[in-house]
Amino acid sequence: MPTSGTGSVTPSQPTVIHEGLPTQLPDIDPEETQEWLGSFDSMIESGGRERARYVMLRLLERAREMNVGVPALRSTDYINTIPPEREPWFPGDEDTERRIRAFIRWNAAVMVSSANRKGLEVGGHIATYQSSASLYEVGFNHFFRGKDHPGGGDQVYIQGHASPGIYARAFLEGRLTEEQLFRFRQEVQHGPHAGLSSYPHPRLMPDFWEFPTVSMGLTGLNSIYQARFNRYLDNRGIKDTSQQRVWAFLGDGEMAEPESLGAIRIAAREELDNLVWVVNCNLQQLDGPVTGNGKIIQELEANFRGAGWNVIKVIWGREWDQLLAQDVDGVLVNKMNTTPDGQFQTYSVETGEYIRENFFGTDPRLRKMVEEMSDEQIRKLPRGGHDYRKVYAAFDAATKHVGQPTVILAHTIKGWTIDALEGRNATHQMKKLTMADLKKFRDRLYLPISDKELEETYARTGAAPFFNPGPDSPEIQYMQERRAQLGGSVPRRVLRSKPLTLPGDDVYQDLKQGSGKNKIATTMATVRLLRDWMKDPEIGKRIVPIAPDEYRTFGMDSMFPSAKVYNPGGQQYESVDRKLLLSYKEATNGQMLHEGISEAGALASATAAGSAYSTHGEPMIPFYIFYSMFGFQRTGDSIWAMADQLARGFLVGATAGRTTLTGEGLQHADGHSPLLAASNPAVVHYDPAFAYEISHIMRSGLERMYGSSEEHPHGENVIFYLTVYNEPVAQPAEPEGVDVEGILRGIHQVSVAEGEGPRVRLLASGVGFPWIDEAARLLKEEWGVQADTWSVTSWNELARDAIATEQWSLNHPGETPRTPFVTERLSGSNGPVIAVSDYMRAVPLQIARWVPDDYRVLGADGFGFADTRPAARRFFQIDAQSVVVQALQALADAGEIDPALVEKAFATYRIDDPTATAGIKQEGGDA
Repeated sequence: MPTSGTGSVTPSQPTVIHEGLPTQLPDIDPEETQEWLGSFDSMIESGGRERARYVMLRLLERAREMNVGVPALRSTDYINTIPPEREPWFPGDEDTERRIRAFIRWNAAVMVSSANRKGLEVGGHIATYQSSASLYEVGFNHFFRGKDHPGGGDQVYIQGHASPGIYARAFLEGRLTEEQLFRFRQEVQHGPHAGLSSYPHPRLMPDFWEFPTVSMGLTGLNSIYQARFNRYLDNRGIKDTSQQRVWAFLGDGEMAEPESLGAIRIAAREELDNLVWVVNCNLQQLDGPVTGNGKIIQELEANFRGAGWNVIKVIWGREWDQLLAQDVDGVLVNKMNTTPDGQFQTYSVETGEYIRENFFGTDPRLRKMVEEMSDEQIRKLPRGGHDYRKVYAAFDAATKHVGQPTVILAHTIKGWTIDALEGRNATHQMKKLTMADLKKFRDRLYLPISDKELEETYARTGAAPFFNPGPDSPEIQYMQERRAQLGGSVPRRVLRSKPLTLPGDDVYQDLKQGSGKNKIATTMATVRLLRDWMKDPEIGKRIVPIAPDEYRTFGMDSMFPSAKVYNPGGQQYESVDRKLLLSYKEATNGQMLHEGISEAGALASATAAGSAYSTHGEPMIPFYIFYSMFGFQRTGDSIWAMADQLARGFLVGATAGRTTLTGEGLQHADGHSPLLAASNPAVVHYDPAFAYEISHIMRSGLERMYGSSEEHPHGENVIFYLTVYNEPVAQPAEPEGVDVEGILRGIHQVSVAEGEGPRVRLLASGVGFPWIDEAARLLKEEWGVQADTWSVTSWNELARDAIATEQWSLNHPGETPRTPFVTERLSGSNGPVIAVSDYMRAVPLQIARWVPDDYRVLGADGFGFADTRPAARRFFQIDAQSVVVQALQALADAGEIDPALVEKAFATYRIDDPTATAGIKQEGGDA
């Protein structure tokens, strides 16, 4: 190629395609190509660049209609996606709906302001709902289907900070009382259910909220997997969800959370046209603009279009339509395209004169467009998210779109209609309205509340009065009629699922028989029982196996040919291992959810499955299996939200412990997940050592969550977390008369030493039990010490029981104090107590206060590393020899043996020297 005088490359011929499609496509008719290019050049010369741009956009649009493979635009002009001529007829009563919105706006703002009256001041958010009121109300009046709709109810994820508006609507519908609104964010001091929770919390308001959404970023993720799970239920023939839709309301600031955009490709890949996101783009995050120098709507449009979503922008209200129709030169669109968000935020609080000079005054053609408009008219030019006609058109188009999920990007102003709040950076922190603010707000909403009523109520209660025109008013009648037509109130959580017939004793017998001469890891024992459950005629189809690309790691590849991996498109290829017995199989009605390398996605699926009993009236049993380090550590916030959503199911950390997965090293070594699990009140954690323990624990979980009892007729809202191991160990048969209560409550005795001499009690959980079993042998044979052994199936449950016992005693002064279960069980034996596990010391130390004798704890504190199991356990001093030395030390401290024996044992075993284990072989089971 020749170069210009500046040294830059001058192409010898125009480059037709710069990006999107490959530039190396062959030109089969160069002469025709040149004719097209020449025509385009002529059009620019005669009609100008704007005309040429318009024609190109129309050609791209037509190409897409004709299924010609041209690249889609990553972003479009900063105008509405749906032009005025394509807007559908609006079926509602505009005046009535406007008044309804005014009532709700007022009550929502008053609710938050009253919650911050002097002496209370519990916080809240006024501005978010004010910016999104039209978005919600169009949905409530025309789109959101309730639980009683013939096609099933929609799932609506409400933006957390908008909860006051949802409460305010429920108040007008008669679902909440004025007293409850006045007790916003006061859930305890007035008695049960007398107040309202701050945000959408199903656990706190189980008849009202369905989905917890204030965990920032999880709304997007969970709504995608909810929509996908709806399709899963349909494709598997469990429930017809074809008419149900998932709506998710998010904020543009919230979209900065990685989780918000992290799974959008999944929604497009699976063609989830049952999913609609509504992003309230008020251009503000908590302390300032989302992107002051940029344009967040354009940025999001590019992200979603690139991921394969249908994008609908609602930027300008109808008053802009006439101005845009005059824009023959494209100067107005260009001004819209080039004005940054920070400036638009400034326009929202400035005068019409300022906007005339700074927005329209920069070009004489722009100035001419508004020369006949007053400054007040210019100031009131609205954003599209506040125009219910524009919003209705977007919602209508979204529900009719096929083959893609839809995102609606609606331009709004934070704090809209409240003069003191509109568009200001401090809006998020503004919690209370002054009397002057309230009067201006009332006047702007045209509410029939007198100054006298305002002032008297404010003086008496510290807050303005709520407004309700009464159940017989045309507005309330209209609201009720619209909701009746759409299937009842939203949001509403109902329980319609029927109790399941659970498997009997037979399914658990295999695990109780032990492994004989073979060694079996507890992971394998757990998976074996799962396979047997899946064969059950009642619950089998309801089990939802979930794994993040690790089924083979956990020995679950045997399920591929029978259960199959769920894929809505089926399997459209020949599997590379198709000739093998355990080949990879995908199917439209597959049962196994294979999430790829996405623990967050897997947890979202578990949440959707675990709450299907309420969401769909269909009890489903998620069984999410994962590397234990990648559970609570990586997705703890999601598990917290899962608990808030009252979801149920099994979480299985299947390569648990700090020293079992030693080849993987530091970030795979879980030494603390039980502590993280303990922080979640809904999670019941077990760390079983034996297969027969697993049989009782999993049966208990199934019965507690999916059975019926007098205390929990619809099942218990808990999540069972099992930590199991990949290390093969001998599995004993279940002893006759085994202490089942002890297994389920956290501790049971495995062996009682027979013989004379000093005595100790050895406690261990999970993979640590073989260490104390060997330690008991060494103590007896080499040191003359008798050791009883105990399997601690749950340190967490023992601690919870003890705490609950102390709390009961605190609340029952004068009565005989209760005894914690662990104290009761250990009180029947003697000697120092030595506890060990494959976790940090803090795990067994949870019960230290309630152990009745000298209590010594060993644990794997510190970071993990790569080596053999024996080396790692010697390094952390948790192996059998370390237990022996600790037991001897405890006896010496008690004066029962000569301290010289401790020194001798220490020197013999070299427990401070991991090199002493260099020759010890280990069995497999690594990842």
